Amino acid sequence: MGNKFLEGNFAPVSREHTSTDLAVTGAIPEFLDGRYLRNGPNPLSEVDPAAYHWFMGDGMVHGVRLRDGKAEWYRNRWVRNPAVAAALDGEDASRFCGLDALGANTNVIGHAGKTLALVEAGAPIYELTDELDTVGRCDFDGTLPGGYTAHPKRDPRTGELHAVSYFFGMGNKVQYSVIDAEGRARRTVDVEVTGSPMMHDFSLTERHVVFYDLPVTFDAESAVAASVPAALRTPAKLVVSAMVGKVRVPDPVTAMMARKIGANGGLPYRWNPKYPARIGVMPREGGNGDVRWFEVEPCYVFHPLNAYDDGDGIVLDVVRHPRMFDTELHGPGEGGPTLDRWTVDLAAGKVLEERLDDRGQEFPRVDERLVGRRHRYGYAMSADGGAEPGGSLYKHDFHTGSRAERAFGAGKQPGEFVFVPRHDDAPEDDGVLLGFVFDPATRRSDLTILDAGTLETVAAVHLPDRVPNGFHGNWVASA
Repeated sequence: MGNKFLEGNFAPVSREHTSTDLAVTGAIPEFLDGRYLRNGPNPLSEVDPAAYHWFMGDGMVHGVRLRDGKAEWYRNRWVRNPAVAAALDGEDASRFCGLDALGANTNVIGHAGKTLALVEAGAPIYELTDELDTVGRCDFDGTLPGGYTAHPKRDPRTGELHAVSYFFGMGNKVQYSVIDAEGRARRTVDVEVTGSPMMHDFSLTERHVVFYDLPVTFDAESAVAASVPAALRTPAKLVVSAMVGKVRVPDPVTAMMARKIGANGGLPYRWNPKYPARIGVMPREGGNGDVRWFEVEPCYVFHPLNAYDDGDGIVLDVVRHPRMFDTELHGPGEGGPTLDRWTVDLAAGKVLEERLDDRGQEFPRVDERLVGRRHRYGYAMSADGGAEPGGSLYKHDFHTGSRAERAFGAGKQPGEFVFVPRHDDAPEDDGVLLGFVFDPATRRSDLTILDAGTLETVAAVHLPDRVPNGFHGNWVASA
């Protein structure tokens, strides 16, 4: 049985590189002093195509160091959780299973002087060195035990990381947390939701936190099938189904289900048409009792582009999928994702849903200096059917309603692009966009640097290998 998430540029690469002699076309801007980093799944061991889900692959971080107009190095490193470390050392890695075996494969950020490889759903996150070697698990100096999220948002005013984390063992709760600029949790809030959703991301404004409680939920049947003998699966499923979404799952049951949910396998979350679709709005300093819930049309949102307060309302620009993990169980692929605007009318208690762009797109980004504030520009990768790169980068102007497109041509596949301002006080859109672009003709990738205003290529750093289609990255400026 084939699996497109193991083919083409979704296929993993087989080696780690340390390359210092990098060819460059064009001129790297002198103001770029830091590292462009990107994370994604890259299974180390042989996988079963029938079972493999793109979100479950071992994590690999790719990075390029830029300084003084030069590309100093390219590195790619597996994130060494216990299972990956053992396998790379030639040891039997099968003894490692459960959440500790899941790869930190989704995002990579810099915070409080540390480089962090991120993942969600209760799995541990990992600290890396500046050269991308694994230091070990991160729990923010012991202040936030358990899992974290793949999508924290940094408040540009305070430098704090805000996040919403989920894990099926938490029952009908998700956790909002704030990590201070020194890297320690200063606030956590448990928020009750309808059941046990896959809450991949959230939105932050200057005054509010927004939760996306949407109908992709923990699937007891999938989890039980992975962890319970066949003769016991029916009663176990009934017990688990009765508990998940109502109460915190007892530790023995959590352990039973998590024990064999390992890396490079299936994802125990499915589309659930019986689950209500809604968003929750909580004041930043509020608690569970302060959350207001608003119904939306059934859909799924992996990634909001940005959000901001607008008088007595909230504006949410999101990439909306019509559904998720219903018939395609190996990765996103349930129809074209669109760019939509949801305006929350707090006084009327309703949400106005509008379509801004019906062309397929994903991985939306905004100038990070404007997170939670009104933005003019946003950037997104064209996407066919949910996850496959469509060959273009879109730039949206929300003031004029226009959209510019940069097509890379000749079958090239761009990933997510990140905006970097020319200097700290530069106007919005005055800077560059950084992202990896795969060329099937050469079977290699470039770190491509675009002028954000014109979308023209400024420079391309030619890498010694390809960077597989993956997830998220960031520019981490030098201190």
